[in-house]
Amino acid sequence: MRCAALVVTMLFWASGFAVAEGKLGPFPDRPGCSAVVFEGARFTVCRYRAAADELRLANSGPNGPLRSLAGLQRVLGADSSRVVFAMNAGMYDRARRPVGLFVERGRVMTSLNTAIGAGNFFLLPNGVFWIGRDGAAHVEETTAFAAAHRQPVWATQSGPLLLDTGALNPQIAADGSSLLIRNGVGVRGGDAYFVISDDKVSFGRFARLFRDRLNCPNALYLDGTVSSLWAPSAGRLDGRRDLGTFAVVLRRHR
Repeated sequence: MRCAALVVTMLFWASGFAVAEGKLGPFPDRPGCSAVVFEGARFTVCRYRAAADELRLANSGPNGPLRSLAGLQRVLGADSSRVVFAMNAGMYDRARRPVGLFVERGRVMTSLNTAIGAGNFFLLPNGVFWIGRDGAAHVEETTAFAAAHRQPVWATQSGPLLLDTGALNPQIAADGSSLLIRNGVGVRGGDAYFVISDDKVSFGRFARLFRDRLNCPNALYLDGTVSSLWAPSAGRLDGRRDLGTFAVVLRRHR
């Protein structure tokens, strides 16, 4: 499975996507995902366009937790033909239930978590990625989200918050010794930029990617080690079977 995933990733990087350092500026207004190199590390960036796409969050289906991107694909049924990309979307417990807030179609499935604890989720401040009725994407610090009494259509809570109005989380080292495959989401102008690293990177480098390369003022860490991507245009469907929550972006019906 790992060898197959490596071959798919290599084909994706050889498929003609532009790879460049420096400021991103306007991201290519196209569906699918693009390859980016930042500080010598490789990343895949997938854009949710609020004006053109549909975003959903999912955790379970008729038979319980989805557990994998293949499980998500099965539950989507005919809608799977409209998938632009999907990615794991937040932290979860051993039963594959979200650790923090999880909202599907306006219904709160798991409540906002403001507890103190150990692990990345509780590396404060943490935050909430959410979609409003207008389709615009947001990342907001947890206590600010709670104080504003938001009523999102879709929401997932995770941690730590990588960027808050352009400021790096002070608890994240500039370039720590923990190097992992990581994924997260940043927002700019109502659009969302979902990122998965293709190389093992530090928290600091991952956070700076959103600030310095994608120009996102707000960004949230989703997970590490288990980070997985489904990108149909690249022929990529990562095979982990121990996942919890998912974000999926689809082309809107015409």
